[in-house]
Amino acid sequence: MRIISFNVNGIRAIAGKGFAETIKELNCDILCLQETKAQDDQVREALAHIPGFHIYTNSAEKKGYAGTAILTKEKPLAVTNDMGIPEHDKEGRVIAAEYKDFYVVTVYVPNSKSELERLPYRQQWDKDFLAYLKKLESKKPVIVCGDLNVAHKPIDLTHPKPNYNKSAGYTQIEIDGMDNFHASGLIDSYRHFYPEKIEYSWWSYRAGARAKNVGWRIDYFLVSEDFLPKIKDSFICGHIMGSDHCPVGIDL
Repeated sequence: MRIISFNVNGIRAIAGKGFAETIKELNCDILCLQETKAQDDQVREALAHIPGFHIYTNSAEKKGYAGTAILTKEKPLAVTNDMGIPEHDKEGRVIAAEYKDFYVVTVYVPNSKSELERLPYRQQWDKDFLAYLKKLESKKPVIVCGDLNVAHKPIDLTHPKPNYNKSAGYTQIEIDGMDNFHASGLIDSYRHFYPEKIEYSWWSYRAGARAKNVGWRIDYFLVSEDFLPKIKDSFICGHIMGSDHCPVGIDL
């Protein structure tokens, strides 16, 4: 089984950029999307020409903002939107699909924004999201994937020093949040396989960053520690265009 995660930065925008061909190339069984930037009916409309998948969506109350979706060939046993915490549940950021042997959770973690204005909220989000995942994990292993909006280690971004504690996604508070996920037994699958490999999953649209490969690795697959032996590989599809992010994936 292959699971792919992709922050598409607007499902309606990417739908017109050969997205159906991209999905064919990715050849996945489950496709988790973030930042769909559309309401549920608009997401379905944008994906209507892609056959063979059950489609589940979670949209933000605010139109054209955030949002997640799961496309899956196998129908899940159950699908749940959000964490059940009103403060967090207005932006369509979480979908959990339950399968026989595991949960797949797709997430679009809030960005702390410029001037780090949303950092205190982000800190609370990380804490609550971890508690939510551990509750799921008490029933069966968890595979959580998506745009976690944090570069965990200096190796995960091109310019760690000038960004540290100044840029959203590379503050100590956000790094600590990721440390807490890891300490609780949710393991970064890519670093598990490739402890020293440098690859990125997001590039700014400014200053030709992608052409120069000035990027950040902020898209992840975190996996319950006892489920790690079932993971065959974890990878980043840097050649796939259409968004400021690229897809990341795992093979089971």
